[in-house]
Amino acid sequence: MKNIAVFASGSGSNFQAIMEAIKDGRLKANVALLVSDQPSAYCIERAKQENIPYFAVRAKDYPSKVDYEKDILEQLGKHNIEFIVLAGYMRLIGSTLLQAFEGRMVNIHPSLLPAFPGKDAIGQALEAGAEKTGVTIHFVDAGMDTGPIISQESINIDQEDTKESLQEKVHKIEHQLYPAVLNKLFNQS
Repeated sequence: MKNIAVFASGSGSNFQAIMEAIKDGRLKANVALLVSDQPSAYCIERAKQENIPYFAVRAKDYPSKVDYEKDILEQLGKHNIEFIVLAGYMRLIGSTLLQAFEGRMVNIHPSLLPAFPGKDAIGQALEAGAEKTGVTIHFVDAGMDTGPIISQESINIDQEDTKESLQEKVHKIEHQLYPAVLNKLFNQS
């Protein structure tokens, strides 16, 4: 069973979906650490409720990105982390973490990449008048949402969709797809 760290910056709904998938046997993994760059993010409350250790620090409190990532790397070592799962982590990963976890770090993104990378992908899709969007799970590289794609699932955008309704549709897919894809990845390696 893989020891994983989940990185999140916000509410942690994908973190919670991963925890639920572990509890009901759909995902064979052990979440050993939550890492957040937002010490007041709700994902930390979720980690506390699940008795998961967490490490929450702001990057701006460090002299450099390298120092920030070295501190995270130290925490990952203390918890024997084998794989990193980004779940709404809103920072680009730097070379320190990329080198240490090459091929062992994945991200979930709320669009059909390469369309609508970066922040507010759902808003971008609506603004562009796209007929469909979806969810992409990909390996992490140095770019913004540019790593090799592992899996995608699409959904139609209805005329009456608002940002909130579309976000709800996307979350529904994310919360099923991410644990399933992670389980396949962990069983291959």
